[in-house]
Amino acid sequence: MNDVIISPSILSANFANLEQEIQAVQYAGAKWIHVDVMDGHFVPNITIGVPVVKSLRKVTDLILDTHLMIENPEKYIEPFAKAGSDILTFHYEACKNEQHVREVINLIKSFGIKAGLSIKPKTKPEEIFPFLNDIDLVLVMTVEPGFGGQEFMHDCALKIPKIKEKAPDNLIIQVDGGVNNITAKICKSLGATSLVAGSYIYGSNDYKKAIESLL
Repeated sequence: MNDVIISPSILSANFANLEQEIQAVQYAGAKWIHVDVMDGHFVPNITIGVPVVKSLRKVTDLILDTHLMIENPEKYIEPFAKAGSDILTFHYEACKNEQHVREVINLIKSFGIKAGLSIKPKTKPEEIFPFLNDIDLVLVMTVEPGFGGQEFMHDCALKIPKIKEKAPDNLIIQVDGGVNNITAKICKSLGATSLVAGSYIYGSNDYKKAIESLL
């Protein structure tokens, strides 16, 4: 499958030189950049916020694929959208109920950008079936969100075909967590159309070779 979208995660990049790190993966063939936003509440780690996304927008034309691992996502949709995110993905588990999920989806779309919905490893795929026709992307976490470099959870990947069976054809099914040249093949064979990779790409000596090995 050559039309899979590779979204390198800058969580594993050199934060002292983000512009160069983004240009490097762009030259290596990446079309998207995955931006992990963590608030220290929804997940135990704290990463980056709106000012960084705004800065990134000034130095790249790549799709900014922003993953909000935060509580109360509705409070931050507008700032991240205006900062230049092309896709905003929030967590199903960060919402109180179905109505809350729908409100966040509608809010994202009101800014003319793509809406994504993510599920953690313990969440059953069936729980997000009601939203599949209203979103642009589903993000299946194959590690517990919060830190990079974790090991791929194979049982989580089995959610991919269940989602694909119920989803419209144009829904992007993205996988994040422990993606490398071996686990990428598993994800693609199950129906994934986008792969997030951080430490596998940024930890390699040859970004181009690393990205090509995922395609």
